Amino acid sequence: MPVDKQSHSSIPDTSTKLPRLEVIIEIPRGSFMKRGSTGELDFISPLPCPYNYGSVENYIGLEGDLLDAVVLGPRLQRGQRVSVYAVGAIGLTDRGLYDDKIICTMDTAITTRRLPVILFFRFYAKCKGILNLFRGRRGRNACNGWCDAGEAISRARPLEGSHWTGPVIPF
Repeated sequence: MPVDKQSHSSIPDTSTKLPRLEVIIEIPRGSFMKRGSTGELDFISPLPCPYNYGSVENYIGLEGDLLDAVVLGPRLQRGQRVSVYAVGAIGLTDRGLYDDKIICTMDTAITTRRLPVILFFRFYAKCKGILNLFRGRRGRNACNGWCDAGEAISRARPLEGSHWTGPVIPF
């Protein structure tokens, strides 16, 4: 599980080989509409999303949905496919189900601090917990901290075949 070590350090660490992934953007930076991996509207947020949010279509995360990815940098268009470097991951528990969020950049020259990303996901977990209460969905919600991108990707399973019908569990 993720460990929130050195949340003050910069990312990415270009001294090691970073995994590359293809991410499809579902929620552009600044958007208020939260869509799931199938494109359906999940909810409208009172706050804009501070990051581009999408998924890696060839991996299934531990909660049974496409592997989530956050792409740092400027706003990208919904539906845009981007090739990115995976620089880390955030572990999130939603209704008791563990889920990795791969943190990505399009350019290894982009640096940021881990702390704002971790703080956002701590806040997000609390908000998602409140939303789940209103929806009548029980279970623990929490941000589990930062971890290595390669470790997070290895926990996901490759998507077998090319036909994705959506997650089994509603979100």
